[in-house]
Amino acid sequence: MSYLLERDTLNGAAGKAVLIRDGQVQELFGAKNVKTQAEITSSDMKVVGTKRTQQKPGAVKQTGTMTVYYGTPLFLEMMAEYVRNGSMPYFNLQTTNDDPTATVGAQVVAYYNCKLTGTVPLSILDAEADMLTMDLSFSYEDFEVLSSFRAPTETGT
Repeated sequence: MSYLLERDTLNGAAGKAVLIRDGQVQELFGAKNVKTQAEITSSDMKVVGTKRTQQKPGAVKQTGTMTVYYGTPLFLEMMAEYVRNGSMPYFNLQTTNDDPTATVGAQVVAYYNCKLTGTVPLSILDAEADMLTMDLSFSYEDFEVLSSFRAPTETGT
């Protein structure tokens, strides 16, 4: 049986995130972390003659979270636009994992029609904090894998 070698685990900081809004590309150089997920919702299905409950897949809920260092005005501007105009600003997001020390290569995923959800911090003051951060949530309508990781060049045995 083969196994993954430690050199092909990915460094979490080796990559980048890029936000595209109104044709303007902005690297999220102040991002501390970005995480997206797709949750498959399902319904219980019970049938006479068995005590088993089956799960029928339904819709997919696509969401994401990010923590950015406070001082990036982009998200405050989006919230102000929504409050003032009633129009939710949409953006696209592209994430790249690319650890040059791993042999699996890079993975690039694009997320389309993203919008902020939940709470958006407007101001933060904290006498205990050495570095201010803010947590943001968003949803997206679609995604596309632009390039995938490949199999490692060698494995342990």
